[in-house]
Amino acid sequence: MPVVVVANPKGGVGKTTLATNIAGYFASKGHSVMLGDVDRQQSSKLWLGLRPGQARAINSWDVDSDAIVRPPKGTTHVVLDTPGGLHGKHFKEAIKVADKVIVPLQPSVFDIFATRTFLDVLAEHRHASKMQVAIVGMRVDARTISADKLREFVNGLGLPVLGYLRDTQNYIHLAARGLTLFDVAPSRVEKDLEQWQAICRWLDQ
Repeated sequence: MPVVVVANPKGGVGKTTLATNIAGYFASKGHSVMLGDVDRQQSSKLWLGLRPGQARAINSWDVDSDAIVRPPKGTTHVVLDTPGGLHGKHFKEAIKVADKVIVPLQPSVFDIFATRTFLDVLAEHRHASKMQVAIVGMRVDARTISADKLREFVNGLGLPVLGYLRDTQNYIHLAARGLTLFDVAPSRVEKDLEQWQAICRWLDQ
């Protein structure tokens, strides 16, 4: 049972957007998916409450405030959304259960510096050899200098960069209805699905 943890200590980088769409992708493949939320804001849980009944099922994983436990039997895929400022016990608990860690990163100098430190901590974790870590650029406008700086940074990390997701209202409009890119007609979100191809391949490995 793969457990995908979406993590970055910097707030507002798109963790919940990434986590909910990963859960939506797994659900679209017919898997029994649970979406957990370690964030006090419970954004993922709120999103699940907006999800329409006719959409593919994604179950809520009630993560205890003191410990992250394995989900119940029957679950085939788990996605765990984490808060900004993830550290200490919650960090250790989340990484302990992770098979894959996806780190969303925006083209901002502040995000880049915060993420550099976080990646160093991940690399030193005693479970580092047992998990895969990858980067996804979030809200990236390829025409900007900041996007160039982001590419320069990630190219020196020695980690797979799964792609750069554009800044689009599609994610916002879908999230407001409890939906993902994988819940609507592909023709409506064609450009975005193209950007997800490498992410999906990595998730399926």
